[in-house]
This record gives sequence, C-alpha cells and structure tokens, in this order.
Amino acid sequence: MSVPKVGLIVHPHFSPFHFSVPYMVFGMSRPDNPLFELVIVAPDGQPLESERAMTLKPDGGLELLDDVDIAVVPGWHDLDEPPSDELASALRRCYQRGAHVVGLCYGTYALAYAGLLENKRASTHWLAEQDFLARFPNVKLDTNALYVEDQRLVTSAGTAAGLDCCLFLVREFHGAKTANSIARIMVVPPHREGGQAQFIEQPVAMSTQDAHINRLLDYLRENLARPHSIDDLAERTAMSRRTFTRHFQRATGMSVMEWLVSERLRQGRELLETTSLSVDAVAEKVGFQTGTSFRQHFKQRHQVSPRDWRKSFGHEAGLRQQ
Repeated sequence: MSVPKVGLIVHPHFSPFHFSVPYMVFGMSRPDNPLFELVIVAPDGQPLESERAMTLKPDGGLELLDDVDIAVVPGWHDLDEPPSDELASALRRCYQRGAHVVGLCYGTYALAYAGLLENKRASTHWLAEQDFLARFPNVKLDTNALYVEDQRLVTSAGTAAGLDCCLFLVREFHGAKTANSIARIMVVPPHREGGQAQFIEQPVAMSTQDAHINRLLDYLRENLARPHSIDDLAERTAMSRRTFTRHFQRATGMSVMEWLVSERLRQGRELLETTSLSVDAVAEKVGFQTGTSFRQHFKQRHQVSPRDWRKSFGHEAGLRQQ
C-alpha cells in the first residue's frame, strides 16, 4: 500500500496552533513504516509569517497539491477574504480527482468560498455560526458537531476539535489501532464523546455544587438498571416532587429523564467498546426496558447503531487491525 500524501496549506497570518495539529498528526513518523507523506504548501511557494512569532518555509506552491490524498486548510486568517482563485481552483481539483479536502476550524470558510460545500454538511467554530449561515445559506451547518465528513469533505469545529478530525482521518486511512496508538503518544483520547457519529455529546453532569444531588447521581449510577420514578427520587432526597425537579434541573442542566438517558447511553457505549455482551444484554444492564428502546435512543443520539459503534470502536475492532 502506498503512503497517503497530505498537503498542509498555509495562508497569510496563519495560526501556529491550527497548523501544528495536522503537522504533528500527519507528520508523525515511524522508522519502519511512515504513515503519511506530509508536504507544506503555500499559495506562491514563498515563506509566510504566522499571526505572530513564527515564519514558515513551505516545501513548495500549489503544484504540490496535484497528487495529494488529503488537502488540509488549517484555519483561515480573515473570514471576509475568499481564497485566491488559484487556491480555490486547486482545492476543487483535489476534490474532483478523489482526494479528501479538509477545513479545520475557520478553514471551513476556504472550502465554502471555493464552492465545495454547497448542499453538504459541514462544521466550523461555534463563534462563527451566524456569520457562516448568513454567508453560505446552502451549506448544511451542523453547529453541534466536533467534525463532519460528507463525501470526502471533512470539516471541524474550533481549536481542539481539529485534533479529533485529524485522528478521524488516521482511522479512515490506517484503522482504529493506529489512530489509538497516535492518540496515546499525544496523550489525548482517540475519540471524544460522539465518536464516529461526529456529534458533541450532551454533557452528563458527573458532580454538581448541590450535595444532595451529587449523592443522588452516585446512587443512580450504581443502580442504572433499575427503573426510577420522579416521586421515588424526590422522596430519596427528602424533597417535594416540584422542589426536587427544580433542584435537579438547576444542578445538572437537564431533566431527570434526560440525565438518565444520557448516562445510560454513556455506560452503554463503554460496554459496547469493552465487552462482548449482546446489544440486548447491554440494554438491560444500563437500564433500558428493551433492546429496541436502547437502539432507538442510541441511533437518535449518535446517528449510528450500537452494532456499528462496536464495529468501529470495540475491542474486536482493535484486534482486526493487528
């Protein structure tokens, strides 16, 4: 198998952080078997200054994109400034011949200006949500996604989500085992909440500033398989139903049922990844009344089935890559 080639495209006043994420992931070398061939591309092939404190010497100009398998735009320096006609054309040519084209954080703007994201799903930094929607009404912006892949167009949310996005591409080209290995070297999780489904998981409160609610959360985690009614939980906290629901919502940001579903899904994902229990057995263990209910909630939250999740992130997926 040939080594995939990555073109990392820099632009005026680029962010050193956004540049360094794909540079480290795709530039990581293994003496016996390099994972990627990385080339640094500047539109005119000349050295460029970052937003501060750094000057970068590229490997060449846009001609280097002619044979890349992945073209990456790491951020973008000015949301009001489209890429040059030459860069936009180069990105379109990359895509037309089958390469992945990637926009990290505001790099999504470069892809959108180039016309690549028309009627496609995409993600970018939440701070730019309203601006992006106004500029590119035909792009299906997913404001809750860590990263989105739509027909080889890959875009990410801000800052650290670029790392999630790059690790996703490592999984695409080299499998879960290699991506997990790189994640361990970088001391980051191989996939954050949402995983393959690419959506930010609604946070499940682990603890709050309310001691009564904290004790209840500990109890619920230890007894997820049991049914829980609002009245029973209110009695356990020595509150009226109305007072309890108000305290719980204020402490966790969720209703009791929302919290239970989120926690059951979180523990369900862990069991899918670390055990060989059947999906129905996992459903029962985490408190869903039926396997069907678990599957429905899981698909609604993650856009994939429990079986597909296990296939991608479970223990056996790692074994298959060995």
